[in-house]
Amino acid sequence: MAPSPRRTTLACLITLAATAAVFSDTAAAANKRANAAAETARSARECTALGDFYWEIGDKNGVQASGQIGSEYSASTEMKIASASKWVWGAYVLEKIGRNARPSDDQVAMLEMRSGYTAFNPVRCLLSRSVGACMEARGNDDKEKAKVGRFSYGGGHSQRLAVSMGLGKMSAEQLTAEVKGRLGAELGFSYDKPQLAGGMRSSASDYAQFLRKIMKGQLRMHDYLGYDPVCTLPGVCKSAVSSPVKEAWHYSLNHWVEDAPGTGDGSFSSPGLMGFYPWISADKQTYGILARQKLSASAYWDSVQCGREIRKAWMQSGR
Repeated sequence: MAPSPRRTTLACLITLAATAAVFSDTAAAANKRANAAAETARSARECTALGDFYWEIGDKNGVQASGQIGSEYSASTEMKIASASKWVWGAYVLEKIGRNARPSDDQVAMLEMRSGYTAFNPVRCLLSRSVGACMEARGNDDKEKAKVGRFSYGGGHSQRLAVSMGLGKMSAEQLTAEVKGRLGAELGFSYDKPQLAGGMRSSASDYAQFLRKIMKGQLRMHDYLGYDPVCTLPGVCKSAVSSPVKEAWHYSLNHWVEDAPGTGDGSFSSPGLMGFYPWISADKQTYGILARQKLSASAYWDSVQCGREIRKAWMQSGR
């Protein structure tokens, strides 16, 4: 017997009501997370010390929450991102070698800063107009045999890898075209210096596009996040020579793994010297950016401390 029209209508209304309740609960949870993150950005001790900054959290589909502290920075503000450039270079290398190829041992050593090219100083090549000229400037290309196989943070590893991959003659403009040709022409970042480890400019909005491409699996970096991580903190591991990070993080292919005992949550990141801090959560479902540009010896670490408090607020309020 066919159901009566009245029963069919009632069933539809019940379904619609249940669906509306689910959407309402989802929206309420999202608002709770956004409010918790915003309150942390405004009032957490680690964040009030920063001055002006922009923050953003999202998933592979787009921005979920964002905010401006002060008026100096917004989602579209371009700035020098320093070592956040490293993550982009690591992603480029994986695309360049081919979709089915694994990076060689030498390539992994360079992307994990174990190649011995530790004499590099970016100041020496401020006037250099090509990747190779920068690497060759005043001893930047010197290889320290005693440091081969040991983690030593610096830009020489990436610069040497770029030369070995045939990019030595490229200017900053040519390098931008080459990297975007592999990662996506829609990405808005660029090199203002031919330095792979620290020469990029970007806005939070443009860099977020890159992070979302990783999270969607459109870039091979998705499957290489946290690949073959190495110990980085001198005093904790004998294989580490120098690290700018004050905790026992590990390092993978041109990105950090924030897994220090007691403070780490396993997120992947690449904080820049002047305070640009991008990250992807350990489960690869959430990304975040704290964007600012400050000349300060502790700018990168100050941004990390604030950024991870915002991340913690977002994650914990969603439980």
